[in-house]
Amino acid sequence: MKNRTQLFIKAVVNSYAILFFSQNKVLGAILLLVSFFNPVAGLCGLCCVVFSLAVTNLLGYRTETINAGIYSFNSLLLGIAFGSFYNVNGVFYVWLALACLFTTIVSVALVERLGRSGLPVLSLPFIFCFWIVLLAANSVFHTGLEPKSSYILGELYNGTGNLGSFHEYLYLKLPFYLNLFFRSLSAILFQNNVITGILISVGLLVHSRITFSLLIIGFITALYFNNITHVYPDGISYYHLGANFMLTSVAIGSFFTIPSLRSYLWAIVCVLIVFVLINALTTLLSIYNLPVFSLPFCIINIGFLYFLLLRRYPGKLQLVPIQHYSPERNLYQFINQKSRLNDLKYFRFYLPFMGSWTVSQGYDGDITHKGDWGKALDFVIEDEEKHTYKLPGTLPEHFYCFNKPVLACADGVVTTVTDHIEDNIIGEVNTKDNWGNTVVIKHLDGLYSKVSHLKKKSITVKPGDVVKQGDQIGLCGNSGRSPEPHLHFQVQTTSYIDAKTLAYPFAGYISREANKNKFNSFEIPAKEDILNPVNINTSIKRAFDFPPGYTATITLATAKESIEAFTDEFNQTYFYCKETGAIAYFINNGTLFYFTSFYGDKNSLLYYFYLSAYKIIFSSDEDVIVHDTLPVQLSANKLQLWLQDLVAPFYRFISINYSSRYLPQKTGLAIKAVQFKQIFGRQKQTMTATINIVDNSIHDFDIQINGRDTKAEWIKEST
Repeated sequence: MKNRTQLFIKAVVNSYAILFFSQNKVLGAILLLVSFFNPVAGLCGLCCVVFSLAVTNLLGYRTETINAGIYSFNSLLLGIAFGSFYNVNGVFYVWLALACLFTTIVSVALVERLGRSGLPVLSLPFIFCFWIVLLAANSVFHTGLEPKSSYILGELYNGTGNLGSFHEYLYLKLPFYLNLFFRSLSAILFQNNVITGILISVGLLVHSRITFSLLIIGFITALYFNNITHVYPDGISYYHLGANFMLTSVAIGSFFTIPSLRSYLWAIVCVLIVFVLINALTTLLSIYNLPVFSLPFCIINIGFLYFLLLRRYPGKLQLVPIQHYSPERNLYQFINQKSRLNDLKYFRFYLPFMGSWTVSQGYDGDITHKGDWGKALDFVIEDEEKHTYKLPGTLPEHFYCFNKPVLACADGVVTTVTDHIEDNIIGEVNTKDNWGNTVVIKHLDGLYSKVSHLKKKSITVKPGDVVKQGDQIGLCGNSGRSPEPHLHFQVQTTSYIDAKTLAYPFAGYISREANKNKFNSFEIPAKEDILNPVNINTSIKRAFDFPPGYTATITLATAKESIEAFTDEFNQTYFYCKETGAIAYFINNGTLFYFTSFYGDKNSLLYYFYLSAYKIIFSSDEDVIVHDTLPVQLSANKLQLWLQDLVAPFYRFISINYSSRYLPQKTGLAIKAVQFKQIFGRQKQTMTATINIVDNSIHDFDIQINGRDTKAEWIKEST
């Protein structure tokens, strides 16, 4: 019961915060508070939110959407508008309840319908439903609603205000424009109150520095353009400045798109288009004596978003893939995951051999890898002196790679096999049967791998066979266009032996550089790279195997958290902490375990484990160090982070780097991890952690961060 009450209160606060594209509880609480500066409007708004949430909960709609306030914020606007524009009388609450129910129905219908196309509902349900109320109240049939005399309503009908000159802002009357900014923010709640605007500004600064900067940009752009064109000689109305111009700037520049220079420029362009929309719609709707409200804002945002969704390729103006209701988090998560979440972008291919091999010809090589067949790799085995054979080197058997096993690079079904072609005499080539003995494997529709120049009669599979990654499918030979034994590998989109090549990375492999092993994740090797498959340590791999249903308890002397592994509707795995509600998403690809995102309490033990085990490789090679970066919003210094937020769309001076490696122990083994924070190129260590593994399971982890040492025991309960 307590949990339900907390969720309901959260949904109420979110219904307010989402007016500014936020889920920040501080901003939501401030908006709830200032709405009561007009007591009747504030009470009506709150009652409508509670009513809408109750209806959607009772009828069983999506819990996540309800709790985010998406179904109820239009009812909030309706309630505030009712209380602002009509006097309370005997029928006031009857019509309010009916209008609120109608708004809730329209909200649910539009959210679900537009959501299928990836489009937002914005304030369309409020506009439509309040228009119905206005038309009914103004009809020849008396509804009993008594309109108030409202300055804001007057502005809504004529679209103008008394705002002065833009140049006065620059030189003479700064306080006037400051007041204008605050009043414009208050007008979104149908108020004309500087104090309301100041408090909303405080909440917006707490929520997002990027949002606040775009409000200012939208404000200045609208005033400056109006000063040039004199579209509104007496000035733009407070309401249109806030609800149409400023909110358009925020939505286009930072909510629906990843904040960047391009998103800011598009925000300015869209603000200018809003001028046309307000004028055109004011003229059209005046026929029916209806105010424009925020319809221009809705049209430009839905239209522009749909325009971007129709693109065949994303381009450099990126739409927000996962909405975190924070421009900063959207930006930092996007940057962080752009180079990290390759497991969700690519099918996982692994090296098609065992042991150490060298790339003798890479992509677009100068021998045979040219044109449409350029994205291919040739592999050989070399000794320490870079020789590919032992003397005299006159027979295929003298070459180190000849007769070595060739493996399936991934799970799939064999589609094409050629196995009858003779192996060449050293120095001679068979151009008639160019590819020699070959195996083509289908992994997905439109994704195939091919290995060629195999040894005659060595292939162990036939068309239709199902193979697993690592299964032997043949032996390296010297057939086809092959002057000496080597293995040819390529990825292609069809099953034909002579198909065109496709550039595609390997999911994970070890390369040798400067006498040290380096782990490479989703990269394409280059000529002369020396490659090895990752030598998997089964103890580490089993310790970080968390299938759905896995449960464990993390304990301290003063704290205890129960976690369980789940899979969501997108087949993504995550930990959920029952005590704190924290969630940590992760990926295990058989070679690596790594976290992708964290939501919730940053004082929780699950969060400390998230930091400690941010990226772990299942290798006991001490030379192999895996590196990664964490999202910038995890920075502990809030002042530095706020400064970074202000310029983040254009320049980032903070980075948080992570690395981990295997550490041998007398009993069991351990993973050692460190974290560094880099500011303007200067690096400082901010975390060290050790994860101890005993009997194929995590035993405990010890993390030192922010001057605090936390050692937690990990008790595995079930799998």
